[in-house]
Amino acid sequence: MWIEQRLWTPQGGWAVSGKRGGTASLVLYFAAPGSLPAETILADLRSAYGTAPILGCTTGGEILGADVVDDSVVVSAIGFEQASVRVAARDLSDTSQSKEIGAALAQELTAPGLRAIFLLSDGTRVNGDSLVSGCLGAVPSDVVVTGGLAGDGARFQSTAVGCDDAMRPGRVAAVGLYGESLSIGHGSFGGWDEFGPPRTITRSAANVLYELDGEPALDLYKRYLGDEAQGLPSSALLFPLSIRPVGGDAGGEVVRTIVGVDEDAKSMIFAGDMPTGHMARLMRGNFDNLVDGAGRAAEAAAAVAGPCLALLVSCIGRKLLMGQRIAEEVEIVADVLGKNASLMGFYSYGEISPHGFTGKCELHNQTMTITTISER
Repeated sequence: MWIEQRLWTPQGGWAVSGKRGGTASLVLYFAAPGSLPAETILADLRSAYGTAPILGCTTGGEILGADVVDDSVVVSAIGFEQASVRVAARDLSDTSQSKEIGAALAQELTAPGLRAIFLLSDGTRVNGDSLVSGCLGAVPSDVVVTGGLAGDGARFQSTAVGCDDAMRPGRVAAVGLYGESLSIGHGSFGGWDEFGPPRTITRSAANVLYELDGEPALDLYKRYLGDEAQGLPSSALLFPLSIRPVGGDAGGEVVRTIVGVDEDAKSMIFAGDMPTGHMARLMRGNFDNLVDGAGRAAEAAAAVAGPCLALLVSCIGRKLLMGQRIAEEVEIVADVLGKNASLMGFYSYGEISPHGFTGKCELHNQTMTITTISER
């Protein structure tokens, strides 16, 4: 297995690192909105890597090596010796199609030897829970499903995904990885702290939250945010909600981030489901705990041997909160995984991975999620 990485910046154009060992099996890229035209990215990568499958999305920030960069395009080309790759894509016009599309992609990729699926989805018009549920329902239980939702900085206006074509909104794409020679590792942890009283979700529909404890959810949330409420929905990234079933075990909660608000309905739209009857609590970040969470994700994902590609998908909320300290969460991942790991990733609107405590694959928010890929 070989890995070659590229970085495009406005100041320096394309720079290449790593060592190519032949024909590429797969090319992954993550691009800041407005960095390069989508058609130019595709043409440049097609020129460099021929007919290899090319998959990518827009971001809220890019990761390459131990660095967090902005306004750039990061690329990893991988060449496998024995393993094989297939890609698939669908267009999503309405959130209600999320589960159907997840299932369709999984069915297209399901074949003997399938070890893992890496999903990339439009981040603003998808129900990530339904997408993951559809995918999981169509693949064998031993297939690892990871990935993330495309980002758009803190703007929440338009995200895009490409699969052997120029990135565009409403796209969902997936790559299937096949072969007994592959080792796949994964880890996902957060590091946020709960605060305030637990509240019951008393009215919701899929990923739309209408009421908490019988009160309009948006009104209650704005009271907690105070002056920060003027910046909704982006300011909500600093104060996500954790949810769990009533009586659910501590550590099994899932974090949810707001991706939109409806002032007329006094509701909030989340990246994943907000089930009626679940308990919800506000959360806030602690720098040291967030960095520690990234380290724990790296430790969980480190169970691979030899050179590996480490795909990091971290929530844009972590980046906004940590500011200039955001590089610390990538640096600790690099330290844990060591010099044999080639890091690449992006800041997202949602992270897809088995849960760090329960092992069940879910959509997460506000986590550092890591997928490691190596070939024996």
